[in-house]
Amino acid sequence: MNVTHRRFLQSHLLFAVLLGIVLLAPKARPGLASCTALIAALCIIEGLFLLAAWRGRQVGKAQTAPFDIIRLVWALLLVWEVMTSVLHRAHPVLIPAPENVFDTFRSQWGTILRNIAYSLQLLLSGFLIGLVLAVALGLFAGWYPRLRAFAYPIANVLAPIPPIVISPYLVALMPTFRSASLVVIVLGVFLPNFLSTINRVVSIEPQILDSARMLCPTGRTMIWNILLPYLFPSVIGGLRVSLTTSLLMLNFAELMGATHGMGYYVQNSIAYANYAHAVAGIIVIGTVVTALGALVARLQKQWIFWH
Repeated sequence: MNVTHRRFLQSHLLFAVLLGIVLLAPKARPGLASCTALIAALCIIEGLFLLAAWRGRQVGKAQTAPFDIIRLVWALLLVWEVMTSVLHRAHPVLIPAPENVFDTFRSQWGTILRNIAYSLQLLLSGFLIGLVLAVALGLFAGWYPRLRAFAYPIANVLAPIPPIVISPYLVALMPTFRSASLVVIVLGVFLPNFLSTINRVVSIEPQILDSARMLCPTGRTMIWNILLPYLFPSVIGGLRVSLTTSLLMLNFAELMGATHGMGYYVQNSIAYANYAHAVAGIIVIGTVVTALGALVARLQKQWIFWH
């Protein structure tokens, strides 16, 4: 038996033990929900693991990460199930049972989907506005020395200040909470990307600029036809960092008094001591972030495939 087969067997042995405990072990904790949703979630996780292992084998890479990750997941779920549902040793309120957490996805799926849609709409709007403004204005500021001398010091002072610090003032200033949250996300994305765009323009190799100037382009042509295509790979390459920044701003923004969104869902569940819903919301946020990261990685691979 080779190493891959041994890892495969170990992961499935843990899965079988966990499944057996969920289905057959007597439960000591009262008020447990049905285990149907938990079993469905375990099967989905197992399917994703098999897909990741199969894809790694298809590309001819002996990847150990999927096996290490799935064994850690099964071990954590096993301890969680035993300590809560079977032995009833964990705190009955602060640490909900896995059955109750995953049953939240069944009973609250409509509310969860609405909150995901609200958060994603706000996230993508603020992210795109902030990134487009940062790249467009950064190109002009980086190309024109007088504009750069004016804008760069101001942005350099404002960039280290987290937009969340002024969020209470924005809530009072803006007409709606949604607009205040949008401004927080835009500022969080705009300022660091604006500075990085200026720095990229300034650091372009002189040979490239000299070759472009031989064609005698206008300033606008130089910016949009020479500088922007040159900077495009670095902008796309930094999408994941920009998206992470906007996600942090979104999570902070939804704690300022929102009535929708995944951050609000988790905060509201904690306020009412409904920790099963809170843990389910945290799992959803982690899943959405992972999916967005995978999407950005795919876009980077397709758009800047030569890197």
